[in-house]
Amino acid sequence: MELSSRVKGMAESVTLKLNSKAVELSEAGVQVYNLTAGQLPFRPPQGFLDAIRDELDFLKSYQYSPVAGFVDLRKKIVHHIEETRGINFSAAELDGEAFDCVISNGAKHSISNILGAIVDPGDEVIIIAPYWISYPEMIKFCRGVPVIVQSSIFDVFTPPLQEIRKAISEKTKAIIINSPNNPAGVHYSNEWMSDFADLLLEYPHVAVISDEIYFEVCYYDPKPTYFYQKKPELLKRTIIVDGISKAFASTGLRIGYCVGPKNICKGIENLQGQLTSSANSLVQRAMMSYNFANSSQFLIPVKDHLRDNATIIREKLKDNNLMKCWYQPTSAFYFMIDFTQTPVFKKYQIDKNDKTDYAVKICEDMLNSLGVVIVPGTDFGMMNSARISLVLHKEVFSEAITKIVHFLNH
Repeated sequence: MELSSRVKGMAESVTLKLNSKAVELSEAGVQVYNLTAGQLPFRPPQGFLDAIRDELDFLKSYQYSPVAGFVDLRKKIVHHIEETRGINFSAAELDGEAFDCVISNGAKHSISNILGAIVDPGDEVIIIAPYWISYPEMIKFCRGVPVIVQSSIFDVFTPPLQEIRKAISEKTKAIIINSPNNPAGVHYSNEWMSDFADLLLEYPHVAVISDEIYFEVCYYDPKPTYFYQKKPELLKRTIIVDGISKAFASTGLRIGYCVGPKNICKGIENLQGQLTSSANSLVQRAMMSYNFANSSQFLIPVKDHLRDNATIIREKLKDNNLMKCWYQPTSAFYFMIDFTQTPVFKKYQIDKNDKTDYAVKICEDMLNSLGVVIVPGTDFGMMNSARISLVLHKEVFSEAITKIVHFLNH
């Protein structure tokens, strides 16, 4: 049997390769520090767990929900988006019935659904590097063309708007904005969002997929804001993506959702109905009775934990004269380390004109010599860098960062 061209052309994850090696080392008795995780080491909110238990005895908890999700939950999610983002969908000059919600098997599923519903062969979708690993592969699977706009540590991984403007063409179907950002651990400023809104008004054929899965995991003010808050009319061509993976510390429960124009949501519903059907009924029913607002209280110790670990990175870099690598992470779970700003990079680079991406090699060497696993920036569209997850317990995290800093400084 032959694989399809779609799958043959799909990039293999370097992360999985490194994780396999990490498992081998761990099984051989080596101390391994895994800084790759995109999930919190916290149990979900107790009230949410109680809500799940309360639904266990009901037959409907084990049967199909409507394909797009239970109607009452979809209405609750739309209201939640309005309340937390400070918007009113009616302000988009459309009646209240013009927007809807589709509940899927995680935010990742929501994004692939959206791309499947709106992208035709040859359509271009703009993504910002560093980008989440799966964006380009999802776009290519839909026979679209990913168009990459670069950012860098020097502008704190905020994409220059003039570069986005250059990337827009007649073939541009959508732009994916991920703020707060995985892997950079920052969110774009209020000023940037305002300017981005003005830019979008110039290109009415361009839709926006706003991936906001880390919206509630912001641990430094000011909080994230969005372009559609500045120009509500942009909601007519915006699809907002969120879910419970991060805010409820529930990655394994696989509930994500999108909110957008009703005609787009109907197309997403049709696609989901044919490919996967509905999301988990038990968890959906628990969400209907759980007060989403309680998650802000639950996230207080989570945010303290992330701030503490971000501070550990800063102090370790400062103590070892590596502050050229430092920027302030403000949200999500991550920090990007730029190898080119460290002494060790000279051991890999042949000369100053050498533009080779050594990220995978550096991460492999770090794993083999230190037992520390971080994700090469290659997978995120960022050369000679790596993503460090901030979620490990403080003491173990501090040990790991000490090892990383020592490696980078020699």
